[in-house]
Amino acid sequence: MTSELDITTGAATRSADGCCGTAGSPLSTDDATVLAERLGAIADPVRLQILSIIATSPKGEVCACDFVGPIDKSQPTVSHHLKVLAEAGLVDGEKRGRWVWYRLTPDALRDVLGKVAEVAADEPVAG
Repeated sequence: MTSELDITTGAATRSADGCCGTAGSPLSTDDATVLAERLGAIADPVRLQILSIIATSPKGEVCACDFVGPIDKSQPTVSHHLKVLAEAGLVDGEKRGRWVWYRLTPDALRDVLGKVAEVAADEPVAG
Protein backbone atom coordinates (compact mmCIF):
# COMPACT_ATOMS: atom_id res chain seq x y z
CA MET A 1 0.00 0.00 0.00
CA THR A 2 1.16 3.60 -0.55
CA SER A 3 0.72 7.00 0.99
CA GLU A 4 -1.94 9.29 -0.36
CA LEU A 5 -2.74 12.96 0.18
CA ASP A 6 -6.37 13.87 0.86
CA ILE A 7 -6.75 17.05 -1.21
CA THR A 8 -9.80 18.18 0.76
CA THR A 9 -8.06 18.14 4.14
CA GLY A 10 -4.40 18.19 3.15
CA ALA A 11 -3.76 15.24 5.45
CA ALA A 12 -1.55 12.36 4.46
CA THR A 13 -2.95 8.90 4.95
CA ARG A 14 -0.61 6.07 5.80
CA SER A 15 -0.44 2.99 3.71
CA ALA A 16 0.05 -0.56 4.89
CA ASP A 17 3.73 -0.53 3.94
CA GLY A 18 4.29 1.92 6.81
CA CYS A 19 6.30 4.47 4.88
CA CYS A 20 4.59 7.54 6.34
CA GLY A 21 4.23 8.64 9.92
CA THR A 22 6.89 6.40 11.40
CA ALA A 23 9.67 8.96 11.81
CA GLY A 24 10.48 10.32 15.22
CA SER A 25 13.31 12.26 16.79
CA PRO A 26 15.40 10.82 19.61
CA LEU A 27 16.02 14.43 20.68
CA SER A 28 13.42 16.82 22.02
CA THR A 29 13.35 20.29 20.49
CA ASP A 30 14.93 21.73 23.65
CA ASP A 31 17.70 19.11 23.70
CA ALA A 32 18.36 19.66 19.99
CA THR A 33 18.60 23.43 20.52
CA VAL A 34 21.10 23.11 23.37
CA LEU A 35 23.11 20.49 21.48
CA ALA A 36 23.24 22.65 18.34
CA GLU A 37 24.41 25.64 20.37
CA ARG A 38 27.14 23.62 22.04
CA LEU A 39 28.26 21.95 18.82
CA GLY A 40 28.37 25.36 17.15
CA ALA A 41 30.59 26.63 19.94
CA ILE A 42 32.87 23.62 19.65
CA ALA A 43 33.05 23.78 15.84
CA ASP A 44 35.85 26.30 15.74
CA PRO A 45 39.57 25.49 15.71
CA VAL A 46 40.47 28.17 18.27
CA ARG A 47 37.73 27.07 20.67
CA LEU A 48 38.78 23.44 20.28
CA GLN A 49 42.32 24.49 21.21
CA ILE A 50 41.01 26.36 24.25
CA LEU A 51 39.00 23.34 25.39
CA SER A 52 42.05 21.13 24.87
CA ILE A 53 44.28 23.45 26.90
CA ILE A 54 41.81 23.51 29.79
CA ALA A 55 41.18 19.76 29.65
CA THR A 56 44.88 18.96 29.85
CA SER A 57 45.77 21.56 32.47
CA PRO A 58 47.25 19.88 35.56
CA LYS A 59 45.20 22.20 37.79
CA GLY A 60 42.00 21.76 35.75
CA GLU A 61 41.81 25.50 35.17
CA VAL A 62 43.65 28.10 33.12
CA CYS A 63 43.99 31.86 33.42
CA ALA A 64 42.65 33.79 30.41
CA CYS A 65 46.10 35.33 29.94
CA ASP A 66 47.66 31.91 29.41
CA PHE A 67 45.75 31.17 26.18
CA VAL A 68 47.33 33.97 24.13
CA GLY A 69 50.69 32.25 23.49
CA PRO A 70 49.60 28.69 22.77
CA ILE A 71 46.85 29.64 20.31
CA ASP A 72 48.68 32.68 18.86
CA LYS A 73 45.68 35.01 19.12
CA SER A 74 45.28 38.42 20.74
CA GLN A 75 43.72 38.78 24.18
CA PRO A 76 40.48 40.29 22.78
CA THR A 77 40.14 37.33 20.39
CA VAL A 78 40.76 34.86 23.19
CA SER A 79 38.18 36.65 25.35
CA HIS A 80 35.62 36.45 22.55
CA HIS A 81 36.12 32.70 22.15
CA LEU A 82 35.97 32.13 25.90
CA LYS A 83 32.70 34.09 26.01
CA VAL A 84 31.21 31.89 23.28
CA LEU A 85 32.23 28.76 25.18
CA ALA A 86 30.84 30.15 28.44
CA GLU A 87 27.52 31.12 26.83
CA ALA A 88 27.23 27.58 25.46
CA GLY A 89 27.72 26.25 28.98
CA LEU A 90 30.99 24.51 28.17
CA VAL A 91 33.33 26.49 30.45
CA ASP A 92 32.95 28.35 33.73
CA GLY A 93 34.98 31.40 34.63
CA GLU A 94 35.96 32.83 38.00
CA LYS A 95 37.37 36.34 38.25
CA ARG A 96 40.44 36.59 40.45
CA GLY A 97 41.88 40.06 40.56
CA ARG A 98 42.43 41.29 37.04
CA TRP A 99 42.07 37.92 35.28
CA VAL A 100 39.43 35.25 34.85
CA TRP A 101 40.31 31.61 35.41
CA TYR A 102 38.44 29.08 33.27
CA ARG A 103 37.59 25.45 33.86
CA LEU A 104 35.44 22.99 31.95
CA THR A 105 31.85 22.92 33.08
CA PRO A 106 31.42 19.54 34.81
CA ASP A 107 30.19 16.88 32.38
CA ALA A 108 29.31 19.43 29.63
CA LEU A 109 31.55 17.91 26.95
CA ARG A 110 30.63 14.38 28.05
CA ASP A 111 26.95 15.32 27.72
CA VAL A 112 27.48 16.71 24.20
CA LEU A 113 29.37 13.61 23.09
CA GLY A 114 26.77 11.38 24.73
CA LYS A 115 23.89 13.07 22.89
CA VAL A 116 25.73 12.79 19.58
CA ALA A 117 26.42 9.11 20.29
CA GLU A 118 22.72 8.54 21.10
CA VAL A 119 21.65 10.10 17.82
CA ALA A 120 24.28 8.13 15.90
CA ALA A 121 23.22 4.89 17.61
CA ASP A 122 19.58 5.49 16.64
CA GLU A 123 20.52 6.01 13.00
CA PRO A 124 19.60 3.07 10.77
CA VAL A 125 22.55 1.37 9.15
CA ALA A 126 22.40 1.25 5.36
CA GLY A 127 22.71 -2.25 4.10
